[in-house]
Amino acid sequence: MWQYILKRLLHMIPLLLGVSLLTFLLMALSPGNYFTALQQNPQISPQTIAQLKAEFHLDKAWYVQYIFWLKNVLCGNFGYSMAYKISATSLIMARLWNTFVLAFCALIIAWGIAIPLGIWAAVKKGSWVDHACSLFAFVGLSVPDVLLSLLALWFAASTGWFPVGGAESPLYDFMTPSQQFWDHVHHLILPAIVLAASDLAGIMRRMRSCLLDTLRAEYVTAARARGLGEGWVVYKHALRNAINPLLTIFGYSLASLLSGAFIVENIMAWPGLGRLTIEAFFAKDSYLVVDTVVMATALLVMGNFIADLLLAWTDPRIRLK
Repeated sequence: MWQYILKRLLHMIPLLLGVSLLTFLLMALSPGNYFTALQQNPQISPQTIAQLKAEFHLDKAWYVQYIFWLKNVLCGNFGYSMAYKISATSLIMARLWNTFVLAFCALIIAWGIAIPLGIWAAVKKGSWVDHACSLFAFVGLSVPDVLLSLLALWFAASTGWFPVGGAESPLYDFMTPSQQFWDHVHHLILPAIVLAASDLAGIMRRMRSCLLDTLRAEYVTAARARGLGEGWVVYKHALRNAINPLLTIFGYSLASLLSGAFIVENIMAWPGLGRLTIEAFFAKDSYLVVDTVVMATALLVMGNFIADLLLAWTDPRIRLK
């Protein structure tokens, strides 16, 4: 097991290097850089622009810039954000935490609602409950995150029940710690629900399908023949085996939520890693773009890695070598 974990972690190194190199190349091929707009300002002399370009190595070839960037990253320094005028490391860590909180809350909402609904739909197969859950899943899988985010913004603006964008209120600094906590929660509810919607539908359908297959198994029929109650048969015998396949997609669910968070963050103005990436791209802050893309790639790879570990843990037939 430990050899497998070490091997997978080592495999991340060439992947992250390839992603960073490709991102650097694409940013170099795009026209202009951060100082292009500053050159139009008559109050900034050409000498100052040239000095700043030399300081950030933007006067050199893109592969030379990449070597300087890689050297700093290996020393634990993600560089300096030209657009935000602060350390890129502190900026990324703050935005990364917001993305993680959003994805984690969406994960709790999706699994906390999908599992009971999937069980209910399977137990009530063919009833109005099953049809209603199927309709809900169809809508959740069909509506894109972009449209759902816009509808959520329209709902928030129309009702005034939720804030329209952001992670905190303008008076956040004047609130008590408890008020600040609930202010964060208030801003988090709507983006988390939007992000959880599509994942919720897929998990519910999977739970229903797995439980229906398990309820048709011979050992479940034998348990019913022994006179056990239907509730005991479902929750004691069938559910324990039906939920095992769902654990294997837990990591993939986390990875999909992290990637979906990029869309939700930009539309609903949630200050996360996805929004930071788009802002850095439009500001031509090339080093920050590479930093955020590499960090997002690392999160996706870790999500898939967790899924593989859960698969091996829940299924003893799988051996990690």
